[in-house]
Amino acid sequence: MTQRSHTLGVAVIGTGKMGADHVRRIQEVTSGARVTAVVDVDAERAKSVAARVDGCTVHTDPAAAMAAADVDAVIVASPGPAHEAALLAAFEHDLPVLCEKPLTPDAASALRVLQAEQKLGRRRVQVGFMRRYDAEYMKLKSLLETGQLGRPLMLHNRHRNVASPPGWTSEMLINDSVTHEMDVTRWLLGHEITSVTVLTPTPSDNAPDGIRDPQFVVFETDGGAIVDVEIYVNCGFGYQVQAEVVCERGTARVGDGHALVTHAAGRWGGIIAQDYIERFADAYDREVQAWVDATRRGEVTGPSAWDGYAVAAVCEAGVRALEEGGRVPVDLVDRPALYQA
Repeated sequence: MTQRSHTLGVAVIGTGKMGADHVRRIQEVTSGARVTAVVDVDAERAKSVAARVDGCTVHTDPAAAMAAADVDAVIVASPGPAHEAALLAAFEHDLPVLCEKPLTPDAASALRVLQAEQKLGRRRVQVGFMRRYDAEYMKLKSLLETGQLGRPLMLHNRHRNVASPPGWTSEMLINDSVTHEMDVTRWLLGHEITSVTVLTPTPSDNAPDGIRDPQFVVFETDGGAIVDVEIYVNCGFGYQVQAEVVCERGTARVGDGHALVTHAAGRWGGIIAQDYIERFADAYDREVQAWVDATRRGEVTGPSAWDGYAVAAVCEAGVRALEEGGRVPVDLVDRPALYQA
């Protein structure tokens, strides 16, 4: 791979909430890169984002942006169904990609991306599972790797949102929210998830009609661990992400949010983040900087296309478990040599 000494020119595909935030991040926070192109099917939205960046061109076709001489790398932040085409186009131009999750919306299309990348013989994709770059999760991972707590036996996760966006469905709790816990489980424990069970209480009165919220999701892993996820996307009070690993010789927990605790007027307390961008702002910054640094070195690091494919397969099992009930096995192909640790 070519090492790049100059400032990395980045095309950002998708200028919605996440894409626009990445444009801001690269221009204001990240070193070693600049946004040279933005892409969106909504040309006016793309123009409004590009107007904030000197010399940034506007496109409605991802392939056209990728063909530009000043584009060295790509961030894919468009809706999931558009990811496969964008990734395959990036492969054709041999461009490294930071692809926001999901890699693609289903296991079959994710496998096609995986196979296309294998044909290149080297990694081009980093998937945007940003929790791997969160300071607390990184400390937890490092602690587990020392082995001092012994073998992980259970992992408890809580994932709460203030309110679900318009148009959300019961399946999206699995595909758009629990997907993060799927990757965290695989990364923290070093296990593959082998089955999924989804239990649902009587829906909260806070949940829009027809949405089964909250849900209680259980994973089994090939390392013998049991993992549970409470997903509650209409809790009403804040955005919370917490995890506790129970090991043979101790436990470790992250996400309590007690960095600042106040005592005043007869009360004590702290502040609860209200959305994922607020809670994980540092993680996003760290993720993008790591991607830029690796790309300029001619490397691709971080979560791989295999990770994206594996999570897509777990999502499919999770949706089946939600719809059909019972324990649903996860169907994975054999892990290719390109993605072996």
